[in-house]
Amino acid sequence: MTNTLSPVKRVAISTGGGDAPGLNAVIRAVVLSGLKRGWEIYGIRDGFHGLLLPERYPDGGLIRMTRDTVRGITHLGGTILGTSNRNNPMQFLVKMPDGTTQEVDRTDEIVRAFGLHEIDALITVGGDGSLAIANVLMQKGLRVISVPKTIDNDLDKTDVTFGFDTAVAFATEALDRLHTTAASHGRVMVVEVMGRYAGWIALNSGVSGSADVILIPEIPYDINKVIEKIKQRDDTGARFTLVMVAEGAKPKDGHISVVEHESGRAERLGGIGEKVAHEISSFSGKETRVVVLGHLLRGGSPTAFDRLIALRLGAAAIRALEENQSGVMVALDPPQVKYVPIPEAIGKMKFVPVDCDTVQTARDLGISFGD
Repeated sequence: MTNTLSPVKRVAISTGGGDAPGLNAVIRAVVLSGLKRGWEIYGIRDGFHGLLLPERYPDGGLIRMTRDTVRGITHLGGTILGTSNRNNPMQFLVKMPDGTTQEVDRTDEIVRAFGLHEIDALITVGGDGSLAIANVLMQKGLRVISVPKTIDNDLDKTDVTFGFDTAVAFATEALDRLHTTAASHGRVMVVEVMGRYAGWIALNSGVSGSADVILIPEIPYDINKVIEKIKQRDDTGARFTLVMVAEGAKPKDGHISVVEHESGRAERLGGIGEKVAHEISSFSGKETRVVVLGHLLRGGSPTAFDRLIALRLGAAAIRALEENQSGVMVALDPPQVKYVPIPEAIGKMKFVPVDCDTVQTARDLGISFGD
């Protein structure tokens, strides 16, 4: 939305949720673009912890960003500001005198901290959880611009998110490496990747890496169909099989595998790779191994594609403030970057269309989805 707002002089940037390759590129673009306009840019440590828990930081949790601060960071993974997917400020866990914990809404404290430090606007970089926080802060009067971030590529209002291409590239390389060891031993290799409730990483890397079976949340699988595919390969002389599994994949009439659920944060998925591997070994008799790529998908240098997207979105966030925008998410809409009202950007995930061309291509190549 566009309002009549006072001129921007000071801007703070935070990175929240799980890290993703490209975060540092966003930070660099925000800082350099802001400094070019004569603005002061500040970085908040570890999501919003730098404002809510300043006593934990030698620098007070809020640092002045300069050209020297962001020099040479575009190619680096992670985030120089730090991040956190614990202690959502809307459900902040506070230890009580009796030793129990209680959820407290501390978003008013964030708004007050911005006033105390005379900061005019917030650029928050994060996924669906960070967008929900940004929406509340916006409703409480804070000038907010959001930059979408997730390796899972499941945010609905942007064409693609940075970090996704890097994750797919790494998962594809992992399949390339596992192909040779699986062929040498005649094994079934089950590879579990992140993605939460969407199968974008598993689908794109699975097709690119010549997986034989791809299991994604959008297509519930029948383990008997998976076993059938493995036996078909054995009958044709291919003694090995590569199975790519999204962490949110689930069997027909079954449930998503959850390994942890904590108050104030999203449930942690996992364990489906072990489950699938155990069933394959039990039902087929094939020697089966499982590899969980996990946080390896989040680390390392971003690809050129992700660096460019991140730099474009960071610069666009500064332009949005200059154009008197607030309460919007900058989103990639090739060949442009557009502004999407934050309320429209939350609450809806982008799932893999089961009839999309990549799925059709996979089926034409003989890849099984277990259906």
